[in-house]
Amino acid sequence: MSALPVTVLRCNLVDPTPTPATLSARYRAAVEMAAFADDRGFTMVQTEEHHATANGWIPSPLTFAGAVFGATRRIGVTVSALITPLHDPLRLAEDIASLDLLSGGRLTTVAGLGYRPEEYAAHGKDWRHRGALQDEVLTALLSAWTGEPFSYRGRTVQVTPRPYTRPHPLLLIGGSSRAAARRAARLGLPFFPSARLPELEAYYHERRAAFGTEGWVWQPPERTSLLHVSEDPDRTWAEYGGHLLHEALTYASWQSAGMRSAVRSSARDVTALRQEGVYRVVTPEECLRLARQTGGEGSLILHPLCGGMPVDEGWRSLHLFAERVLPRLKAGGQD
Repeated sequence: MSALPVTVLRCNLVDPTPTPATLSARYRAAVEMAAFADDRGFTMVQTEEHHATANGWIPSPLTFAGAVFGATRRIGVTVSALITPLHDPLRLAEDIASLDLLSGGRLTTVAGLGYRPEEYAAHGKDWRHRGALQDEVLTALLSAWTGEPFSYRGRTVQVTPRPYTRPHPLLLIGGSSRAAARRAARLGLPFFPSARLPELEAYYHERRAAFGTEGWVWQPPERTSLLHVSEDPDRTWAEYGGHLLHEALTYASWQSAGMRSAVRSSARDVTALRQEGVYRVVTPEECLRLARQTGGEGSLILHPLCGGMPVDEGWRSLHLFAERVLPRLKAGGQD
């Protein structure tokens, strides 16, 4: 293979029956897995933000990112997505700048609107005004990171410290709508479609040209699969398929009919989930074949703690990938 695929460790810390003790163990395991992935040359840790859930889906990805940065040296963290309208813009600017300084520029933030009115209600925000809230937050972030005084809600403010990354930490706009693409183009920010949507990419560049801004698109691959590595996929599906289904059903329940997502499943049971291919349990050899197919344009997304997967089983998956897939990838895929 001429180029290695991007290697991603996905962590959203879901637990179908959470207790403080089980969630604490899961959080600590995720940070330890991130350190393990960093040592073995993974590209990034990917996490996200959700609120008002019954299964512990991570609500504080920036706090988690800080823990990962403290335990690692090279690996990036992508928050995909942060529900930016729920945050105080000035405090968010400070938090992201601090993480950017702490990590030496390893944080990537995808700004999203979220899917659920319940999340806005829980934080005292008006779902109907989410677009205006998003515009306010993003404009404030870009102004704050200059380090210069600027006008915010009728007063002059200044945010310090300035971030490590110039001109500012990597910030993308996520979404599957023309409004999201237009917002990214107007602000001169990169666009991250939630699924492979070439027509939306074309629209983004059309609007960017009209606004006279610079920018680029981080387009997901045609097919995205969340991977668990096992020597015996049949056994893993039989024993742990319910965990994968739990995450798939939860995420699908948040999506309205018009929303597009690369990892949205329509399966209603484990058998259908396995056949569909959004969630895949693969042997090391099958994982290597996937890597050969995707090459440098694709990604391998390891999801070892998916849907409350037992921590020990998650470690088995991660070790199999690190010991029987990654070395062969780095050697050019040779046996």
